[in-house]
Amino acid sequence: MSCKKVLTLTLLCALPWLAQAQTVRIVTDASYPPFSKMNPDGSITGFDPDITRALCAEAKLECELKAMDFDGIIPALQAKKFDVAIASMSITPERAKVVDFSDMYFKIPGRLMAKEGTQINDAWFKGKKIGVLRSSTQMQEATAKWAPMGSKIKVYSKITDAFLDLTGQRLDAVYLDATIGESDFLQKPMGKGFAFVGPVYNDPKYYMGAAMAVGKGNKELRAKLNTALKQILSNGTYKQIQAKYFSYDIYPFK
Repeated sequence: MSCKKVLTLTLLCALPWLAQAQTVRIVTDASYPPFSKMNPDGSITGFDPDITRALCAEAKLECELKAMDFDGIIPALQAKKFDVAIASMSITPERAKVVDFSDMYFKIPGRLMAKEGTQINDAWFKGKKIGVLRSSTQMQEATAKWAPMGSKIKVYSKITDAFLDLTGQRLDAVYLDATIGESDFLQKPMGKGFAFVGPVYNDPKYYMGAAMAVGKGNKELRAKLNTALKQILSNGTYKQIQAKYFSYDIYPFK
């Protein structure tokens, strides 16, 4: 069996998909470390690309990976430019109307980041500027809950831009996945003087876990990915990948 490098992600070559020599086109958001990031050499690394490698190898799929801004991913799937997104995408009823979701592959709550010592209560939200990632679960929740309380919700195509505005005092807080906030901001020098504030946000209306998004109606690919996910969860591959990026379980293992 030969292997080849497709774009920025090297995957094991495998048996044809759907009985054809067809490449599975996968998209991610490469501005979301530790889940994914774009390196100076153009390669894409992180938890999602590693999971992609493992799933494609397990399912014997030949895959290629490209990156784009998160808010363009679902439209790209709808336009059939890609077959699947492995991009830390939260499951929501609205998204499920236009894409088919795989089984959940991780679940992380939301947190607010602000200056250390900030006390969060209902009155705090009035007049505050809160940054969120465009098209994210946090954008939906913040818009529904905090905008009516007087907050201004500022939307970003890249969450790293929100970090810059937070440190530059152009935002009062950033609302995001807890893991992203911890690893890509609070543990970095730029995060000095900031902290998670307020409660852990885990409203089941918004937090149903993250899944792979498959083009609507592609039942065979979805089934292959779900089977491969079960296999890497049971054979230890998932935990090996998880341990590279997190010191705790991001999948609710029983």
